[in-house]
Amino acid sequence: MAPRVLVSDELSETAVQIFRDRGVEVDFQPKLGKDKDKLAEIIGNYDGLAIRSATKATEKLIAAATNLKVIGRAGIGVDNVDIPAASKRGIIVMNTPFGNSITTAEHAIALMFAVARQLPQADSSTQAGKWEKSKFMGVEITGKTLGVIGAGNIGGIVCKKAIGLGMHVIAYDPFLSAERAQEMGVEKVELDDLLARADFITLHVPMTDKTRGILGKENLAKTKKGVRIINCARGGLVDEAALADAIKSGHVAGAGFDVFEVEPATESPLFGLDNVVCTPHLGASTTEAQENVALQVAEQMSDFLVKGAVSNAINMPSITAEEAPLLKPFIKLADVLGAFVGQVTEDAIKEIEILYDGQTATMNTRALTSALLAGLIRPLVADVNMVSAPIMVKEKGIVLSEVKRDKTGIFDGYIKLTVKTDTMTRSVAGTVFSDGKPRFIQIKGINLDADVGNHMVYIANTDVPGMIGFIGTTLGNAGVNIANFHLGRDKEGGDAIALLYVDGPVSDEVLDKLTANPAIRQAKPLAFNVD
Repeated sequence: MAPRVLVSDELSETAVQIFRDRGVEVDFQPKLGKDKDKLAEIIGNYDGLAIRSATKATEKLIAAATNLKVIGRAGIGVDNVDIPAASKRGIIVMNTPFGNSITTAEHAIALMFAVARQLPQADSSTQAGKWEKSKFMGVEITGKTLGVIGAGNIGGIVCKKAIGLGMHVIAYDPFLSAERAQEMGVEKVELDDLLARADFITLHVPMTDKTRGILGKENLAKTKKGVRIINCARGGLVDEAALADAIKSGHVAGAGFDVFEVEPATESPLFGLDNVVCTPHLGASTTEAQENVALQVAEQMSDFLVKGAVSNAINMPSITAEEAPLLKPFIKLADVLGAFVGQVTEDAIKEIEILYDGQTATMNTRALTSALLAGLIRPLVADVNMVSAPIMVKEKGIVLSEVKRDKTGIFDGYIKLTVKTDTMTRSVAGTVFSDGKPRFIQIKGINLDADVGNHMVYIANTDVPGMIGFIGTTLGNAGVNIANFHLGRDKEGGDAIALLYVDGPVSDEVLDKLTANPAIRQAKPLAFNVD
């Protein structure tokens, strides 16, 4: 029996035909995504669901999808898909992470021009018969400094186009190496330096806990007077109310926004301000981009449903059915090791070395490496997956090396991750025990045996008496319950680490109390998905 796919949003006829040509039965109902009750009523009849942004694949819908095996999102954003719910049900979620890149980059450049020359305002005035030539005095793009926050796929295209326009480009991106920046022809800077120097600022980062409000009141005050700000990335990266105040005060000269904190954006503090250009999330709205992502999602879903091939999956590694039973727990281990380093490392990573020892050296290390890199990057790029992670690392110019060797220690197999920045080297190693759960066995060269919890706290300190009591008392006074406590040190009075498995997130206030102790050099909260 042929697999069945429901297309509940607008996809081109060419994309629909791809399903048919590859032996997939298609039910094309492009308006159904807006009728959540009807969608929930029939979703149990399908093996695949192809969507854009109108369809909301909620936990309730996924619960009704009793036969669903794959959800394909034509586009990069998967905010409209409940990924944890899909994962729990064993439903693969795919996206098309690179189909909209050129279109979104071009829209950012277009908004920059529109803001620089006040084109929408001048157009409205002229068509009203006013001919206010002297009112619309603009600024040139050539020779100006463009600050790019996030120099990944889309940001990198913006950099290239801006250089072609004669702009000097400076970029802030924790994952951008100095060597890669030189290849791109941009100057790598820290965020405060970018804010102080840029004549134009454009954002190209995902929405994460670290990037939310990255241009808030405090950082907007650090910007160069007369700066113009462009956001085609995600609503919420910029505090719209704070930006409106900065524009009214004259500190910020203008802004171009394609995305907003609340969408559809029927109101915003930016609306109605002079020299603010707003568009209704048009970054991906070109004929070419919409066609590209539609064709890609049809090909990916067909390959999975007919052949079992997995590509651009958000929640599943690219592995064969034969490899899955043995590889799955080590995939989780690799993700955990990467996530640990990604959460405790703040400097730009220049080199990554992955050591596969013993049993792990004989596995599908390509899948393991992809999982590890996805975990490493995810704290900054929330929608990274196992397919896109290696590409992102390559684009950043990070040197990646793998070492495989026969068993050398007491463990049948383990994975060790080492990263280098300009200022430090950090390493972590782990293995999987017979229970199939990941374990930390070494951090910073210090041996320990620690299980992995959803919420943990990592502490690096000098080995001094009373440290265990201080940590326990501080967390206890704050109402934080310690489920497990793991310690290690290199020598008496030397470097020591503590890894705490706690029952819930730990606030910044509590972490500040820990680091107030002069013996504690670092206290970082960690979050892992180990369920």
